[in-house]
Amino acid sequence: MKLTREEFAAMRRGAEHDLQMSAQMPSVLICAGTGCIAGGAMHIYDNFRKECESRGLQVYVGLHHDNDEEKSLHVKMSGCHGFCEMGPLVHIEPMGIMYIHVKPEDCHEIIERTVLGGEVIDRLTYHLDGVAYPRQEDIPFYKKQHRVVLENCGTSDAEDIEEYIAKGGYAGFERALFEMTDEEVCQEIITSGLRGRGGGGFPAGRKWDGARRQKAEKKYIVCNGDEGDPGAFMDRSIMEGNPHSVLEGMMIAGRAAGSDEGYIYVRAEYPLAVARLKTAIEKAEELGLLGEHILGSGFSFRIHVNRGAGAFVCGEGSALTASSRRAPSSTACGRSRPSSTTSRPSPTPRSSCAAGPTGTAASERPRAPARRPSP
Repeated sequence: MKLTREEFAAMRRGAEHDLQMSAQMPSVLICAGTGCIAGGAMHIYDNFRKECESRGLQVYVGLHHDNDEEKSLHVKMSGCHGFCEMGPLVHIEPMGIMYIHVKPEDCHEIIERTVLGGEVIDRLTYHLDGVAYPRQEDIPFYKKQHRVVLENCGTSDAEDIEEYIAKGGYAGFERALFEMTDEEVCQEIITSGLRGRGGGGFPAGRKWDGARRQKAEKKYIVCNGDEGDPGAFMDRSIMEGNPHSVLEGMMIAGRAAGSDEGYIYVRAEYPLAVARLKTAIEKAEELGLLGEHILGSGFSFRIHVNRGAGAFVCGEGSALTASSRRAPSSTACGRSRPSSTTSRPSPTPRSSCAAGPTGTAASERPRAPARRPSP
């Protein structure tokens, strides 16, 4: 199903309505980040479904549901909540309750006492200095956080493109595609102050504008998701928890730089990120958000996923390029909080590798570096 712009607008309205309606019914969000999965999150997800089915509750995994709220329940897997040491985590909405260290055998009690009974299970809540914190927003770890890049990680189904669209996803790309010139897109990124989150903190807009000015037949957008620093998981969290924001950022960068092809370079040690990025690409292609003549425009863009071999040095741009042997030179993926001076959807996705993908121009694919002769 390749959507036109008008059909995409209608789809967005429908998704927004479904999201509004689903927010009124009980939902169970199981953290499905790498840490929680390692702790048994998938078994917890399966047990919740079984417990619901045994009670005759209709289980929904997307935004759609019937009107019999007493007999239906949303059960879905979210991206990483960030509180990995307390995982596996389970979030109950609309009550806003978070349970920690959940085990598969806890599912029966959670359904019975919390989802159906409205009761908080004290032993599963977070405690600090003798104080219980049943609601996530009150937990000291979260209380002072103001999430921008990871805003929807932990609250959305990472693999549901309709939920991403319902929360404003691809609106920035649509605006950049139909309402702005390439120069205007670059200027808005510059004005936003968006910078890379690497050591250099280089302004993303200047990178994009530099690529835009290059005179080349072929340009590429490269997203550096290698993340070789020990204990650094900011790239992994966004790729696993909100992969469509990464795609949208690359698409906007492609529109600005005059590129029709992008590559995401991901560590092979991040299999979940790779899988979710590929799923996101497939779903975007199904709707015509990636591919030829997107939304009926003259703009075409495709994205590929490259898995790195795990070398620390490949977090640096030129080493990454040599490692991939497919993409042109790139610079480090950056993210920061954009500022918008307009009430229209910003072409900079709020969560994102919108700043992360960086474009550079190349007239052809680079050749593999020559090997030194053996001694």
